[in-house]
Amino acid sequence: MSAAMFLLQAVLISLSGAFSPGPMTAAAIGKGNESPHAGALIAIGHGIVEFPLMIGIFFGIASFLTGAMVKTGIALVGGIMLIGMGVALLRSMKSGEMKGGAHTASPVVAGILLAAGNPYFIIWWATVGAALIVSAAEYGLSICIAFMFCHWMCDFVWYYLLSILSFRGGRSFGIRFQQVASGICAVFLIIFGAKFIYEGIMAVYHA
Repeated sequence: MSAAMFLLQAVLISLSGAFSPGPMTAAAIGKGNESPHAGALIAIGHGIVEFPLMIGIFFGIASFLTGAMVKTGIALVGGIMLIGMGVALLRSMKSGEMKGGAHTASPVVAGILLAAGNPYFIIWWATVGAALIVSAAEYGLSICIAFMFCHWMCDFVWYYLLSILSFRGGRSFGIRFQQVASGICAVFLIIFGAKFIYEGIMAVYHA
């Protein structure tokens, strides 16, 4: 397989991950009510965690990330964080004015927390992502760097698009649309958080 074909394959795999509904999707839509650029900022925060993680995997830390205690710790902390964000977003709606930015983390911080506190994100990089990095390294350091950048750009473009659409929808359909969209996103954040905590506890129980 040529280097160009490998990068195309890697981009398609990366897009499939970005398109999957999850906490990042909910945050990009929820914070898109505040700013059309929220998704881009969330992706930047995401990258602050993701780039060092990709570099670490290149140097061989994948096995550490798949350890039971590491996965459990990330699941519990991440679950609590997601529930907190969801509750804060719900509270920001009670006045009827969408001023959620004053009550919830900034988009960049949200991106950092959503990446660092998501056990599925860590596990994906320790397995599928690690395999892609190993394959990229076979083509040379330049292709490996290109893969890392292309992967992040998939997240950047997708979450930016989501926040733009959310912002335009809010301006077109009014405050009620914003409240409903934010409420749905908040509920999903709480559900994801509860799921993370449950799975973290069950992992300890069955250890």
